[in-house]
Amino acid sequence: MNAVTRRVVIGTAAVSMALSLAACGKAGDGGAKTGAEGGGGDGKTIGLLLPENKTTRYETFDRPIIEAKIKTLCSDCTVKYNNAAQDTETQKKQFDALVTQGVKVIILDAVDYKATKSWVQRAEADGVKVVAYDRLAEGPIAAYVSYDNEKIGRLQGEGLVKALGAGAKDANVVMINGSPTDPNAPLFKKGAHSVLDKQVKKVVYEQDIPDWSPDEANKKMGAAIDSLGKSGFQGVYSANDGMAGGIITALSKQGIKVPVGGQDAELAGLQRILKGDQAFTIYKQIKPEAETTAEIAVRLLKGEKIDDLAPVKVDSLTGEFKGIPAKLYDAQIVTKADIAGTIIKDQVYKAADICTAEYKAACEAAGIK
Repeated sequence: MNAVTRRVVIGTAAVSMALSLAACGKAGDGGAKTGAEGGGGDGKTIGLLLPENKTTRYETFDRPIIEAKIKTLCSDCTVKYNNAAQDTETQKKQFDALVTQGVKVIILDAVDYKATKSWVQRAEADGVKVVAYDRLAEGPIAAYVSYDNEKIGRLQGEGLVKALGAGAKDANVVMINGSPTDPNAPLFKKGAHSVLDKQVKKVVYEQDIPDWSPDEANKKMGAAIDSLGKSGFQGVYSANDGMAGGIITALSKQGIKVPVGGQDAELAGLQRILKGDQAFTIYKQIKPEAETTAEIAVRLLKGEKIDDLAPVKVDSLTGEFKGIPAKLYDAQIVTKADIAGTIIKDQVYKAADICTAEYKAACEAAGIK
């Protein structure tokens, strides 16, 4: 995988620098720079709108990396930051406020991609460029940076098949999918189905989970157990690590031990993998995605071309908006044996972060020191 083989290290210095920038303000206060110059009409302001804070990656990695890269490329630029806390109406107000303030470039990771069409159309009419980050929003988007999300779904399916081993072809599987308002979720689902439908016996229970809620995933897993019985399934597909945590709690409560996959390489997910509770996660390198997005935003602010940064073209999920310049990164399956050579090597987390007292023996067994 080209993006994976060209590893880009999330250095601790970069993250600490980013966090110091972020410390200038909390969500909703303007981010990297605040003050009288924060009106946004001077062509030096970039809006950054992230969708939620239940998933740990956004505040821990995405925001600080984007802010730090923008600051490196444009020292006098301001970042106006807001997190929508998974509320579409809140994000609409945040977006509209940026447009009203005269912000010329907005990085948007949409809560509900279907809701954004009119927002982005209004922004375009006002000369505002919108960069879709991680999730492809509807509307006349100037650029899109994410991953090959259908391929990630295939990797998830392959990871679960491998975890099921020789019994895969006779295995019944439960699928707990992501939020229907996230455009990536149906792509993950489609990719996973393309593998599981051919390589396991049957998908016997399947639910989409609003807001990627771990609590709701826990409830649906409980309902699946009630419906199917404790031996009615041999593996669980979870669209991300947060929901995998809720699923595993439901399984443990009933004394059930089956392979469960995830996505995002969250700290808690990695610890569950080391402990043997979770089979694998999908590692998506956030730094290249975040830094490319920041560089595109700065170039658009300066009126410069972005062809080399967004070399492919994609269409919106509805097909209404075509030929959107895009950059799509690859990802990889990470099991217990891979953590040292990926997550630790790339300095996403230090060994000390993962190997707390509870996981010390598991870390040593996995060669993590």
